[in-house]
Amino acid sequence: MSTILSHRNPSVFKTLPLFVEASPEGLSYQSLGRPLNFSQMQERRRPVEVNDHRRFALELANLGVSVQLTLTWQGRDYWLLVRQQRKDRGDEVLKLISGYVPAHELSIPLLAAIQEIAEECLLKIPECWLTGRFGDTWLPTPYENVLHYCDDTTFQLSPQSGAALPVYCGNMPLLERPRAYVHLPTASLQLVYDLRMDLPEKAQSLSLLHADESLQNGALVTRLDQANPDLYLLALDQDLPTDELYILQHGDLQPVDTSGVWLAESFAPQQGWVVREDRISWQDWQASLATETGIAGNARQPSRARG
Repeated sequence: MSTILSHRNPSVFKTLPLFVEASPEGLSYQSLGRPLNFSQMQERRRPVEVNDHRRFALELANLGVSVQLTLTWQGRDYWLLVRQQRKDRGDEVLKLISGYVPAHELSIPLLAAIQEIAEECLLKIPECWLTGRFGDTWLPTPYENVLHYCDDTTFQLSPQSGAALPVYCGNMPLLERPRAYVHLPTASLQLVYDLRMDLPEKAQSLSLLHADESLQNGALVTRLDQANPDLYLLALDQDLPTDELYILQHGDLQPVDTSGVWLAESFAPQQGWVVREDRISWQDWQASLATETGIAGNARQPSRARG
């Protein structure tokens, strides 16, 4: 049985549409027009096209953030993925932790990315739920009215290597150099931050769970179902993804069947600054990884596997 963690009014959320300019040297965005609420933003997320995937200028519906989050468990590295039912697209995918960027954080989207980790990625030990820090900044504890957070047991977030090409908000380069892509089917700009999560020594009997938010009867409701954790660990080998998928419950890794699994659009091929697909099957993604490895070895770009 699931536990309700929060209710939110979707009309409170405000963002701004964007004007984006891309070139082979970098990408910049700036806000455009009047603030949009959640429904107005969704109405604008309709397909757009570009003639040149490396150089273009166009208006987009919104800015989103994702986090390619790596953690080490028992000496091996993993990426964290979450399951999402996308009612607007009628499918279910695994994706990186991600969310929309509100208007007041468009110039500092890293804050929105950190907020998404706090809201979606829940780490439980027998005594309590872990809190986290990014440098000297404490992550919010959004469900403290329902969950008992630890007083002295925290995980630490830190940046890893940034993308090769710079991304700017106006003339200001973004911190931690996120990867960027324009998703043409939804007219959106997505930033992908590459972060690491270091666990405390006390996190031995650890469970990883996903807090899922959905629109129900006009409200954004966040639920937690501890019987269905829906937070997955994708095993890495020398920093590259493998075909092994797990969940972690009470310190025990449990393999997950990947038959019929689909991955979100940013696991699909990226051409220049654009992604044209809505999703990619696990089998096709694995085949593309094998092809890339055969052609380029360890020099291939791991960003192809980011969601």
